[in-house]
Amino acid sequence: MNLAVRDIRHNAGRFAFTSVGIGLLLMIVMGMGGIYRGLIHEATLLVDRVGADLWIVQGNTRGPFAEISRVPASLEDRARAVPGVAQARRFVSHTIQREHEGRPLRMVVQGLSWPEDRGDWVTLVAGRPLRQAHYEMIADQSLNLPLGSRIRLGKDFYQVVGLTRGMVGSGGDGLTFFTVSDAMAIQFDQPGEATRLDRAARRARVEAVDLGRLQPLQLERAAGLAKGIPALAPPQVSAVLVTLQPGADVAAVRRTLATWPDITVYSTREMKDLLLAGMVDKAKRQLGLFRVLLIIISTIIIALIIYTLTLDKIRDIALLKLIGARNSVIGGLILQQALLMGAFGYGLAWWIGRYAFPRFPRLVLIDPADLVNLAIIVVFISTLASLLGIWKAMNVEPNTVLSA
Repeated sequence: MNLAVRDIRHNAGRFAFTSVGIGLLLMIVMGMGGIYRGLIHEATLLVDRVGADLWIVQGNTRGPFAEISRVPASLEDRARAVPGVAQARRFVSHTIQREHEGRPLRMVVQGLSWPEDRGDWVTLVAGRPLRQAHYEMIADQSLNLPLGSRIRLGKDFYQVVGLTRGMVGSGGDGLTFFTVSDAMAIQFDQPGEATRLDRAARRARVEAVDLGRLQPLQLERAAGLAKGIPALAPPQVSAVLVTLQPGADVAAVRRTLATWPDITVYSTREMKDLLLAGMVDKAKRQLGLFRVLLIIISTIIIALIIYTLTLDKIRDIALLKLIGARNSVIGGLILQQALLMGAFGYGLAWWIGRYAFPRFPRLVLIDPADLVNLAIIVVFISTLASLLGIWKAMNVEPNTVLSA
């Protein structure tokens, strides 16, 4: 006679409801691990896909993903002159939120260094890469922008010519790809009235100095387009991406770039480490704390249920002892029941998670190693939880069965 199976049949409802509760808790534990892995995947996705060997960012900063980084666009030409450099590209990335067709639309604007970079490295599920320098964009499917649709950003309209899947930023917002000039136009767009006031302020500053009074033509130039004023530098980019020639000495290139006091150089590995040590680290610790709390709660729940079930069968245990059953047999039966409860809960967590996790707003990435680790944890907490019931069973006197 297997007391564990017999008791489960006798208390099928209690066992089922308890297994469902344990399964839901374990599903959350499983999901938190998947959310953490999803955060890492999303945070490092762009760094991995962009295919750069070195990242040149503003001096004494940690790069565009950690803080604001501004370098002149001409740095691209300087980098190309360094021996060992095969390609240098401007990098522009910023997040915007607009309203489109009555709904908020939040996206990461990514600039491609046209014409060298047309987005051929971007994995498309529909459409094509960029073919012209302006007014085209590639969007991720999570933004719900159909192929061929047009969206207004700033003062211009952009047409969706390509669609990607799973290309999101570190905040979970869908990526959009433009040429660098369009991305910068979107980033530095301002209302017409602000432009007019800025031109008027420039004219007033020139008018207040001798140059403006002696050369009236300078007043007209100051009130004109900013790009027509040589003293005003063009907008800056976030970083410059460097691709090295095959067989190039990475250390030698970095030593050369390190002599430039206005920039800081990072490898792709260092850039990913900065990402993970910054925005992902706190999320990792918070998710880890919740996982530990849920595991403790699951252990307590299983322990209390096993203890309650043990109390319900005190007379059965006393009868087993009276007919000569060893304590190891009785303890093994209680342990089996706890392990069965944990196994059913684990199986339910895995089954529900298969259908629930893909519907989460953020990526939940379940790794096979995580499933194995969680299975080991379930065996451990089930064994630990059974100790309370085993302790109670060991203290049952055989003559209890003779009591009224």
